[in-house]
Amino acid sequence: MTTTTRRPPTKRQAPAKRKAPAKRKAPAKKAVARKAPAKRKAPAKKAPPHKAPAKRKPPSTNVASRKAPASRAGTRRAPAQRNAPVRRSSAPRPSPIDLRQTAPRVRAFMGEVDARRPPPPKQYAAPVVAPIAMPRKPLATTAQGERLAAMLMLLFLALTLFGLVMVLSASSVTSLYSNDGSPFDIFRRQAVWAALGAVAFVVFARIDYRWVQTITTPLLATSLGLLVAVLIPGMGSNLNGSSRWLDIGPIVIQPAELAKLSLIVFCADLLTRRRKHILEWRLTMLPVMVVVALFSALLLAQPKLGTPIVMATIALLMLFLAGTKIANLSVATGLGIIAATAFTFSADYRYRRITAFLDPWSDPLGAGRQIIQSQVGIASGGLLGVGLGASRSKWGFLPYASSDFIFTVVAEEIGLIGGALLIVAFLMIGYLGMRAAVQAPEPFGMLLAGGITCWLLVQAFLNIGMAMGQLPITGEPLPFVSAGGSSLVTTLAAAGLLTNVARRGRAPKPVK
Repeated sequence: MTTTTRRPPTKRQAPAKRKAPAKRKAPAKKAVARKAPAKRKAPAKKAPPHKAPAKRKPPSTNVASRKAPASRAGTRRAPAQRNAPVRRSSAPRPSPIDLRQTAPRVRAFMGEVDARRPPPPKQYAAPVVAPIAMPRKPLATTAQGERLAAMLMLLFLALTLFGLVMVLSASSVTSLYSNDGSPFDIFRRQAVWAALGAVAFVVFARIDYRWVQTITTPLLATSLGLLVAVLIPGMGSNLNGSSRWLDIGPIVIQPAELAKLSLIVFCADLLTRRRKHILEWRLTMLPVMVVVALFSALLLAQPKLGTPIVMATIALLMLFLAGTKIANLSVATGLGIIAATAFTFSADYRYRRITAFLDPWSDPLGAGRQIIQSQVGIASGGLLGVGLGASRSKWGFLPYASSDFIFTVVAEEIGLIGGALLIVAFLMIGYLGMRAAVQAPEPFGMLLAGGITCWLLVQAFLNIGMAMGQLPITGEPLPFVSAGGSSLVTTLAAAGLLTNVARRGRAPKPVK
């Protein structure tokens, strides 16, 4: 029986091949392979590209070779590249300068103009005074503007009606000595002027207020012509040594009141058209001061000093609202104070008014009489007054009780409460007027509303301060209240323009 030897199965030899795990050393090879990026530093050893300019050959002395750069004459970078210094060191150079940024600065320094940028505009390339043209698109009214205008209209209406009542009370005694001997003589004339002023108020409150800008020159020329006509003998009406009124048939007007409104319109128009040059005093302040000086010269010839002071104050306040430099305004204010002081001491009656203001009891029967009687009348009113129509100052003790010293009659008859309410009414006009100016839709409306508001406040401040003995006597009427046809009609027309601007007011944008 034969025995056969079995070979070990080949499959069992497979475990011998398990030496494959020795291949786990491959990660070590990978670690070595990872070091390969370190060899990438070799490109850093290459010469920097900036050494290329070092290979340039020096310019030859041959004339023909010098003509070669002529083809590059149009490029502006050629001179900067030729002047670049040659670096012989092998150290790496910093990044080159961007000639696109430096070249314009160099050319500007050398006086050349950068072709990529437009030339700077000239300072006065455009005309300084733009032509006047009415815009075709009308300004629409707003809801908040209508509310503001309604409050202003109520104040103007209340002051006008209150003024008629006080004029009737203060002028009743003086009217008895008039031509017809009626106590209603001055009141009737004041009522007629109030009706004309109401018509002017409605007209100027309804039209587009920008239309007034188109008649600036005719309005200014008319005011100047009337002021000159007052000084002509036979045309001007002389009263108490002053020629301030102009007789036109049965109508007697005072051109100084129209001059105030024309000055406001002129300043608003000029400063609006030259608002881009508002810091140039020769273009803004100088023309305004020239017009004020011209008006003042004609008014001082009447003579009248109170109105020039009011006009100069209005002009300075409008220049301030327009954005003029404070330093220029300070100089103009100082010059105005010096001029007013010089004119005050140049006339004897003005000097006596100043001394009477400082010490009225030094001449109680002369220059100090008006101040003393005015203070006595205000003190007699007490808290609630002596009653409407029961004033004793109007019985010849206080001159001009219905015009210059109307506030004294108000405080005496209605008392401290009535006088305080009148002052509050003017303060409300000042607040609402400035609010209308701030909300105006365009610069002309802002300056027009601001100028009219300043006019009403300044004149009311002077009149009330004069009646209380806190300011020298200037003879300026109290707006809407004092007797005087020209003053009432002009102030109502100005009030219509202020209401007109307020009706088109817009809410200011919030500041971010």
